[in-house]
Amino acid sequence: MGKLILSINVSLDGFADHTVAVAADDEMHEFYSRLLDTTALALMGRRTYELMAGYWPHAHEDPAITPGVLDFAVKYNAARKIVFSRTLSSVDWTNTTIVRNNVIETVSALKSQTEGDISIGGISLAQECMRNLLVDEYYLAVHPIIAGTGRLLFDQRKEPIHLRLVDTEVFSSGVVVLHYLSANDDLL
Repeated sequence: MGKLILSINVSLDGFADHTVAVAADDEMHEFYSRLLDTTALALMGRRTYELMAGYWPHAHEDPAITPGVLDFAVKYNAARKIVFSRTLSSVDWTNTTIVRNNVIETVSALKSQTEGDISIGGISLAQECMRNLLVDEYYLAVHPIIAGTGRLLFDQRKEPIHLRLVDTEVFSSGVVVLHYLSANDDLL
């Protein structure tokens, strides 16, 4: 059975859109590349797909690419990817398919059918999976910035999500990665 893992960049004040990552350096890409070593499937929403597909399939052509970024690009391009979208007519990124049906039912089925980790990207998709307690692990890369604006990762909830801190990693850029496991099952 696969574990659903959310790894995302956030500001100190909880914003998680693409402008938050002020330290997209080799150290960060090496971290995310290590996560891909156990990833069997990457899930994302349309906006994340459009952002990622705009660069990563062609990253190797970037004359300024660093070894850490290239390693991430190679692994992410090779990964099996699913885009949840009702509006995309097609995708042209290698190993990528579109799923248009119910997100929660599909993610639940994928968790039971997948050997290895399932990564999740995109705020809306992550929020929907969090609301339904489907996320098993969280890697929150907290950047040393108070953004003040953007999209909040943690939306309004009626019930808390209980987490258990299992590890931290501090990067030279000041980014702190907090690794949590879902503790909701421990409370049932």
